[in-house]
Amino acid sequence: MQPGQQSNIPFIPGQVPHRTRTPLLRHRTSSLASISSEQSEIVSPIPRRHQLLQASESRHWLPSPSVSPVSTRGASPSISHPATSPRSHRLPKRTRVNSVIQQDGSRTVRFPSPSHLAKRVHPPDEEKKQSDEGGMARRWVRWMHKQGLKQWVLPNAILISTLLKWCVGLGTYSGHNTPPMFGDYEAQRHWMELTIHLPPRQWYTYDLEYWGLDYPPLTAYVSWICGIVGSWIDPTWFALEQSRGIETSSSKIFMRSTVLFFDLIYVIALVMFTRVWQGGRSSRTQHSALMSLLFQPALLLIDFGHFQYNSVMLGFTLLAVNFFACGRDLLGAVCFTLSLGFKQMSLYYAPAIGSYLIAKCIYLGPVEGRHLFIRLALVTSATFALLFLPFLPPFAPPSTILHPITRIFPFARGLFEDKVANFWCATNVVFKWKIWFPRGALVKVSTGLTALGFLPSVVGLIYSGYKRLLTTPGDNVQPDDVKKAVSAPPPFLPLLPYALLSSSMSFFLFSFQVHEKTILVPLLPLTLLLSGSSGDSETFELAALVNNVAVFSMWPLLKRDGLATQYIALLLLWNRLIGYNPLRRTGSLLRYLAMAIYTACVALHVIELIIPPPTRLPDIYPVLNVLISTPVFVLTWLWSIKRGIEVSWASGGLGSSHSHHQAPPLKHQPSNDSTASSSSTTRKFSSVEAGKAKDWQWSDGQKNGAAAADGVGLGEGRQGEVFRRSVGYKQGTGILRTASVGGVR
Repeated sequence: MQPGQQSNIPFIPGQVPHRTRTPLLRHRTSSLASISSEQSEIVSPIPRRHQLLQASESRHWLPSPSVSPVSTRGASPSISHPATSPRSHRLPKRTRVNSVIQQDGSRTVRFPSPSHLAKRVHPPDEEKKQSDEGGMARRWVRWMHKQGLKQWVLPNAILISTLLKWCVGLGTYSGHNTPPMFGDYEAQRHWMELTIHLPPRQWYTYDLEYWGLDYPPLTAYVSWICGIVGSWIDPTWFALEQSRGIETSSSKIFMRSTVLFFDLIYVIALVMFTRVWQGGRSSRTQHSALMSLLFQPALLLIDFGHFQYNSVMLGFTLLAVNFFACGRDLLGAVCFTLSLGFKQMSLYYAPAIGSYLIAKCIYLGPVEGRHLFIRLALVTSATFALLFLPFLPPFAPPSTILHPITRIFPFARGLFEDKVANFWCATNVVFKWKIWFPRGALVKVSTGLTALGFLPSVVGLIYSGYKRLLTTPGDNVQPDDVKKAVSAPPPFLPLLPYALLSSSMSFFLFSFQVHEKTILVPLLPLTLLLSGSSGDSETFELAALVNNVAVFSMWPLLKRDGLATQYIALLLLWNRLIGYNPLRRTGSLLRYLAMAIYTACVALHVIELIIPPPTRLPDIYPVLNVLISTPVFVLTWLWSIKRGIEVSWASGGLGSSHSHHQAPPLKHQPSNDSTASSSSTTRKFSSVEAGKAKDWQWSDGQKNGAAAADGVGLGEGRQGEVFRRSVGYKQGTGILRTASVGGVR
């Protein structure tokens, strides 16, 4: 019988229906006939509420995703277990068969085939509705695959996004035709000018009143390279002092081209992310996720409209996260150090990444953990030393190193600039912080609040590493097993995206000297989570809402830059691509909250368009923008902490007793080989054990944590296999001992 066919077997009362041996149904007739015998063997138990999980908002985050608006991957054969699980035998045999007969309208018992298995979870009407509501990106990807153009999806997606970025750049930019200081465009051009004409020791001290260099050395080196290339084309573009404010068409084309060129770092990191973190999912799902990431409106508006190079910093950070997921911790440390060396805003990720690496050192044990810690310290120190080499002796006087440091951390500028949607600016409406507190006290208070903001994620990661310790005194663990774990991702890897979100959002809300553009930093991990979630999940709803509100929070800046058309067009395009329409999504508190927020945003835009601000309150509209946006960001910060706790609990990191496990293997079976994957994770045990296990249920926290633990596609592939083997089964019995992603297999 072909895998896609259904078998028609006549029902005979009093007899057990015969099941054809297929990859989905591997049990012999003798095993079914003796199902009540204590000597029989059955497949490991599935939690009682597994069907609820499959039908819940988080089903796409499970290791065997069913059909959803984002995922088009077919159901895994492992989902067939509920049909033969101990729970299904609790009902009388005749009752179950009669219900099947009444449902089918015949005396024939039909058993599921791979092509029809997903319909158990999604009825045809619901599946059709979800397909109709899918995003434009998903429908285009599906059409390309059906036309046999699968290999052209990736290059076409990158080409289309590049053309869109260039079109955004055809408009105006920061400081366009606004002398004498102009804007960020002139700042970037001026840095290219001064780096090619002055020695490095003067880069951070030359004419600080006119766009003095205030980014780390890697930005200066990139500016130097761009200035050298531009001078070969036209030396007048970067003539020292004489080229200030130059806005010729040719110079603008060159400047826009440099942003597109260095944006390739970010594009490569996105492609690597979909293949590493979502490697076990279908290529359609990976391509759809890539589309949602490539067209993120906030980054496109700032880098290609306003004019900056934020994608370089975000690209290096994402490369670091990808290498961590591959077990290449040293390469990840180098990439994150380069991110810090390009823009100091990546410091917002440092608590999460630092605690993750410390947690892995603890997880590996005292020997290998110490070795990894030393290697990480040496690699990080060497990378920083290379970045700051021109400012160190003997290349410069010892005091020269203070010049970039004082420019990189500008505490003298004040608590915040303009009207940014964070805690300080929002509360400044009722309490004037700058009046009641001196600058030094505000620095200390903001530092303390920021530390309290990211403390839960840091503690959660480090404690998870301790709880999942590979070896403890007296253990009989082979040294080779521990060495293998060094180059494999740890079981608490799914915590990392949530820790990145919690850490970066706490910096944005509470830290000193924040710009409105800084919201791009927490948007990166949140959009990564969105790319791996189903269209009806809480993660998708919240991530789409925050992305839209983040763009709205930058409206005063974009309006000043003359990017109103790009603002509206990119928002509509991205929401259409991912299939997000809040008008069709009702029923949950989050969706009602989203509708209220969108109503307030639209109302503010309409009022601002019709009624000019009063003379006494010229900043009334930016302040109202802050008051609308800040609560959404605070909610996201709290949600990231809650989600991190759920994931840590689900992975066994918050258990009441210390637990450790064997090192995961380096090699894994291909994720598309569903038969091998199913057999590798299946354990057999007696029916006595099954009777004890079938009453095991998921609590709400475990259910949410198990779904969230697969945050960005860790359900299958190498990382998912490591995670399942680490926390999914008790060795030798097959009994589930934690609510993990592997537990629902």
